[in-house]
Amino acid sequence: MTSDISTFAAPSSERPPSSVPIDWAAVEHWLGLRLPADYKRLADRYGPLDFGAYVWIHVPCVQRDRFDYGEWLRTTHRQARIEARGLPEAERPVLHPEPGGLLAWGCTRGSDLLFWDTSASVDPDKWTVVVRHSGAVPGSGLLRWHRYDLTLTDYLRHTVRDTWELPSPPGPLLGPLPGAVARTAFLPDAEEWIPPAPVLPRLTEAERRIALETGTGLDGLRLLTPPPERPYLGNGSWEGLFAELGTRLPGAYVRLMDGYGAGIWSGWLRFHTPLRTGERRFLTHVEDTADAYQQLKDGDATWYPLAIWPEPGGFLPFANSIDGDYLGWLTEGGDPDTWPLIVWPRHADQGPPLEGGLIDTLLDWQRGTLATHGFTALDEDDDPLEFADFRPWDDRAYW
Repeated sequence: MTSDISTFAAPSSERPPSSVPIDWAAVEHWLGLRLPADYKRLADRYGPLDFGAYVWIHVPCVQRDRFDYGEWLRTTHRQARIEARGLPEAERPVLHPEPGGLLAWGCTRGSDLLFWDTSASVDPDKWTVVVRHSGAVPGSGLLRWHRYDLTLTDYLRHTVRDTWELPSPPGPLLGPLPGAVARTAFLPDAEEWIPPAPVLPRLTEAERRIALETGTGLDGLRLLTPPPERPYLGNGSWEGLFAELGTRLPGAYVRLMDGYGAGIWSGWLRFHTPLRTGERRFLTHVEDTADAYQQLKDGDATWYPLAIWPEPGGFLPFANSIDGDYLGWLTEGGDPDTWPLIVWPRHADQGPPLEGGLIDTLLDWQRGTLATHGFTALDEDDDPLEFADFRPWDDRAYW
């Protein structure tokens, strides 16, 4: 059994690895698990590591706006849990923090995810590697979720082998990879990661029931997704915007923006700054979106059936998603309060208008009960309160 990667891998001269401080007692207390000794030695010596120019070994560290170890674990385990729903129930892996769940330690440039099987032994030094492979080569015997009878260091050793070695591990492996280790390029200034303190429930059980079940309108939305103390709308006025557009906008939108301002909902749905003046004002977004839609419509009107504002009944966008979906109104009739809400979805056929108004739609979506193309959905095991979030922005943001 190999105990140290220095016997088969050498530091890069261009991006030499370097350590970051790690309080292992605090990390293991937060995880509720002891970690393998070879991993801790590797992390203490090298820090976040690019192994073999292909494998990223993540260690407890943080770099502003790029990486947070705790958040990476959470999102990786959630992604794996959701993906595993496509497997027969008996074959679905259990993910940490479930007892005996898989615990992520890295990923690859090929989008493979690398885990330990914490159910393999009560001794973490005997945990074996499980890889969620992103693809399979026909005839290779590669499973989507492949279990290897190898510890972390032994798995890495086999990826840099020159020839096939005996005893042969089960299943195919990465490799051969170059025996080189380098500081992860996107984490050049990684720092010590401090485990977050336990968070007390934001709502009582009674408030939670209102937020997720019985609350309505803006009151229900505010309880579920608290608005910012100082909503930012821009330095103009509603009257000025309405004059520029030649129409007022729905009252529900105005009330929502007065309460929340510009920002992003649940890290996904971006509301433009409505009253900003200058080049990046609300009308700029509308016209840019209308131009893009018209170009696509000119190519194939069957796929892009909407009329475009300011045509009668035309699509008037006011928000978009990080995935390229657009939310807006069909400007049908002279009363904006009756305009239907509609999504122009990026990855689906155009659907009909939504049944609810803007505030009810947001409330249903934040609760995880909205099912429509163009809106990202929660997983059945997600707690909506964990994801119900609004982050405001000001003129420093384009949106």
